[in-house]
Amino acid sequence: MSVSRVCLAIFLFWANATLFAQSIPPQADSMLRFIQQNPKRVSFLVSRNDTIVGRTQENKALPLASTLKILVAVEFAKQAAGGIFDENQRVALTDLDTYYLPNTDGDAHPEWIKEMKRKKMIQQDSVSLLEVARGMIMFSSNANTEYLMDLLGLDNIKNNIQLFGLKSHTALYPIVSSLFMYQNPKNMKEEKVIKAIRAMTEEQYCKFILAMHNQLKYDISFKARFRPQDLSVTMQRCWSDLLPRASAADYVQLVKILNNRRYLESDAYAILADILEFPMESPAMQRMFTHLGMKGGSTMFVLTKAMYSTDKKGNRTEYALFINDLSPTEQQQVEGWLDMFELQLLINPTFRSKLPTKG
Repeated sequence: MSVSRVCLAIFLFWANATLFAQSIPPQADSMLRFIQQNPKRVSFLVSRNDTIVGRTQENKALPLASTLKILVAVEFAKQAAGGIFDENQRVALTDLDTYYLPNTDGDAHPEWIKEMKRKKMIQQDSVSLLEVARGMIMFSSNANTEYLMDLLGLDNIKNNIQLFGLKSHTALYPIVSSLFMYQNPKNMKEEKVIKAIRAMTEEQYCKFILAMHNQLKYDISFKARFRPQDLSVTMQRCWSDLLPRASAADYVQLVKILNNRRYLESDAYAILADILEFPMESPAMQRMFTHLGMKGGSTMFVLTKAMYSTDKKGNRTEYALFINDLSPTEQQQVEGWLDMFELQLLINPTFRSKLPTKG
């Protein structure tokens, strides 16, 4: 399940609330208390005009879930701007379906397809590469992500980790294909399977996943062998724990580069705006912000988000929040608190003054 799609109705309501500066919604305070009370499970950082205004364990690396897709979007924009491919070229839906595993993504990919049909973006059973990238971000389609990893080259995407100085970032790998690591067709004891997986080095783990990615890509029978029933809660926990990791400091550094618009070519920033800044499609957001981009992610145990904004007065805000080890109840709670918390960070100085400032 993804938290990438912003509840714009909430944003619009609070953006127009005349009492906003005098009252802080309980959801925002609840999220703030959670961060303050759970530092061992949180990595959090907020920068306002290049000054850190909130932090908790900002250098602690935690599972990223779908927030890692920002790096894929960045490489997409760099290559498209560099003329390596045309972002408007068409991709067959069947090519994307190669990487779709039903019942593993909270229906993100099917919902994206429905949206493409509703907007009449599908022509001759194909969509543009740009819409594939937008679907990766707005709907968090894992199938689109894995297709783009192939198109762009996984090594090229990983090179951005060093290029942008993301010190805590672990290795990237194809997320859909990683699920095949957690199949148990011989009905072995789960503890034995998980013990063997956890004993792998990062290099071994990624190597096995890439091998399965190639099977998924080239062997049409391989996908049919996938057994969603093998993804027990215990298996999903191990998968979640071993997802690529990074710190809030890493992703604030990354989104600061996107917000400042000084590092990449101007054409690359224009493409990134089409992909990451989907909230700016709202006229109300356009009245408040010059830029507003974001990506979030979640598993059963993880909630993550990275965001950047530049308001009409030129104030720049960059923020990242990564949470791990959530119970089902906590997962539901923090998802319900997140939108209000983020809006307070963006436009309420009184709330920002309450943020923890000790790492």
